[in-house]
Amino acid sequence: MQLIELLWPAFVLIILLVFIHVIFGLEIIKRGVIFTDLAIGQMAAVGMAISIGFMEGEYQLLLTLTFALLGALLITYATRKIEHIEAFIGMLYALGASSIMLLLASSPQGAELFQKLSATDILFTSASEIYPAGLLYTCVALVMFVVYPKTTGLLRELTFFSMLALTVTSSVQLAGVLVVFVLLVAPSFIALSQKRFTPLYLAWVSGLFLSVVALVVSYYFDLPTGYSIIFFQSISVIIFSFFVHKRV
Repeated sequence: MQLIELLWPAFVLIILLVFIHVIFGLEIIKRGVIFTDLAIGQMAAVGMAISIGFMEGEYQLLLTLTFALLGALLITYATRKIEHIEAFIGMLYALGASSIMLLLASSPQGAELFQKLSATDILFTSASEIYPAGLLYTCVALVMFVVYPKTTGLLRELTFFSMLALTVTSSVQLAGVLVVFVLLVAPSFIALSQKRFTPLYLAWVSGLFLSVVALVVSYYFDLPTGYSIIFFQSISVIIFSFFVHKRV
C-alpha cells in the first residue's frame, strides 16, 4: 500500500506523457523530421534555464512557453522555405543546448541544473503537478483529433507545431528534454515498423509498458527514473529494429 501511495503520481504522469507524445510522435516520424521535438524541447529548456539561473524560478512557465513557441515558429517557417530541414533543426537544437550551457556556466549548480533539464527524476512527482498537465494534454488531444485533421496548408502547420510547443512546454518541466524525445520517437517507431496492429494503439501500449518497467526498476534499484525510461525505450527500439525487415 505504501508503494502504491508513493508511485501513483509518477504512474499517472507516465500515462499522460505516453498518451500525448505518441499522438505527435507518429506524425513526426511520418514527416521525416525526427529531431523537431528535440529542438523544440531544447528551446523550451532555454526558457527554464533563464528562469532558474537568473530569476530564482519565477516566470518559468511563461519563459518556457515563449521559447518553445519561438522554436515551433522557426521550424514551421523552415519546413516551407528551407530545403535541408533536418540540418536546420539540428542546428536549432545545438543552439538551444549551447545557450543553456552558457546561461548556466556561472552557476555553481550549472551541471546539476543541465542534467535536470535533460531528464528529471519523475519518481517523486507530486499529485499537484498531475492535474494541470492532465487538463492541458486533454485540450491538446482534442485539438489534434478534432481540429487538426480539418486544417490545411499553413494553418495545419501552425496548429501542429503550436500544439507540440504547448505539450513540450509542460512535459519538459515535468520529465526533461531527453525523456520527451524518446517518448515521442521510440513508441511511434516501433508501431510504424509493423503492419499487424493499429500504430496508435500499439504505440500507446508499448510506450506505457516500457515506461512502467523503467519506473519499477528505478525504484527498486535506486536509479534515476528519467534516464531509466530513456534506456528502456531506446534499447527496445534498437532490439526491435533487428527483427524488422527493411521495406523496399
